[in-house]
This record gives sequence, structure tokens and C-alpha cells, in this order.
Amino acid sequence: MMKIDIITIFPEMFTGPLTESLIQKARDKGILKINLVDPRSFTKDRHHVVDDRPFGGGPGMVMKPGPLYDALKSLKAIKGRRAGSGSPLKKPLVIYLSPQGKALDTGTARALAKHEHLVLVCGRYEGIDERVMGWIDREISIGDYVLTGGELPAMVLIDAVSRNLPGVVKEAGSVENDSFFNGLLDFPNYTRPAVFMGKGIPDILLSGHHAKIEQWRRQQSLKRTADKRPDLLKKLKLSREDKKLLKQ
Repeated sequence: MMKIDIITIFPEMFTGPLTESLIQKARDKGILKINLVDPRSFTKDRHHVVDDRPFGGGPGMVMKPGPLYDALKSLKAIKGRRAGSGSPLKKPLVIYLSPQGKALDTGTARALAKHEHLVLVCGRYEGIDERVMGWIDREISIGDYVLTGGELPAMVLIDAVSRNLPGVVKEAGSVENDSFFNGLLDFPNYTRPAVFMGKGIPDILLSGHHAKIEQWRRQQSLKRTADKRPDLLKKLKLSREDKKLLKQ
């Protein structure tokens, strides 16, 4: 089972995305456990203030270090030592959703899926106090643009990671055929009816010849990637057969 703790001042935002579809099914099966932590509950003033003005002046507000530190500490996400032992405590991987982080891709999602426990920190305003970064293991971004907070990126990361957990997606082959899984875009897909508004489907898909269908799909993936994302194709080491299929 994977556990994901989310530190956010807007826990209600996660109600819909994390209680529907495959993610809810994964939670029901005990494959995925999700916990929401509001840093406001760790404040010590009656107004539960989690932000303040930046030192040095300037626009916007910054999330205070105290509530975030206490939230992380409550999740055993602060490095430490076991009592009476020199061995370090096993701690979760702490991820800060930030536009300054490494771009989320399939490889990253698959790597994160191997962890048992993730803690996602959702920033707001102008970001978090820099001193909190000492307890952050990794920064991850979902693109070169700025959102109002880290909640939406956290939802995207959870969705991308969870479908790589065994048992979440019913057919493992479905994940393996996803775009980017093998560095290529997905091939075209068709379903019934065989003719829709006068448009048919490629004859090869009706042939029943599985080897030729797989070859056609590989060729289409290569073609799509060459047409839409040639930058991806440049990163791949193509086989002689792949080069032949592309040339055709």
C-alpha cells in the first residue's frame, strides 16, 4: 500500500478528484491511502494565520515556516534518530509542488510509485518560507507556468503516480501502451461502430493478424511522435526495424 499525505490549507479542493474513478477504487481496495493535513491546525493564534509579509518588502504574502514545520513533524517527515539508536528514522519522501521544480514526466511518476510514503506540500501566495526547504526532498513542477497554489499539481501528481501502482489499472498493458511509457506517443485507437459518419477504420485492425497489428501500432506510434513531438524521437535509440517502419 502507498500512503500519500497532503499538506494544504484548502483540503476541500481534493474532495472531487480523489473520491472518483480509479483513485477512489484504489483507496477502496487498500492500494492507496490518502490523508489531508491542514497547517492551520498547527497555528497558535486565534485567527489561524499561516502567512505573513515578506522580509525586505514587496507584493504578496509568504507561508510561515512554523505551521509547515509542525505539520511535517506530525507526519514524521523530519529527519531524526530513533531513541537509543544511532540509526536514522525511516521518513517519507517530501515533495514540494513548485514551478521551480523538475518537470513531472512518466519516468518520475513510475519512480515515485515505488515509494511507500509520500508527503506533498502545497504552497500558496508567493511560496513558502525558504527555511522550510531544508526539509524538502524534491521539488516537482507540472509545467512552466504559475498556478494559484500547489493543490492542482498535487492532484495531477497523485493521478500520474497511482496508475503505476499494481492493481490500480485493471489491465497492465493499458499503462504500458500509454503515451510516453516507452518514450513514444500512443498509437491511434478505434472502437465500434466500424463506420461512423462515413469514416471507416484501418483494414489491418479487422484482419485478426496480431503480429501485423502490433507492427502497425508501433509504426503509428513512431509516426505520431515524429509528427507531433520530434524532440522525443531524438532522445530514443531506434532499432533498425523502427527506422524501417518510419521510412515506410
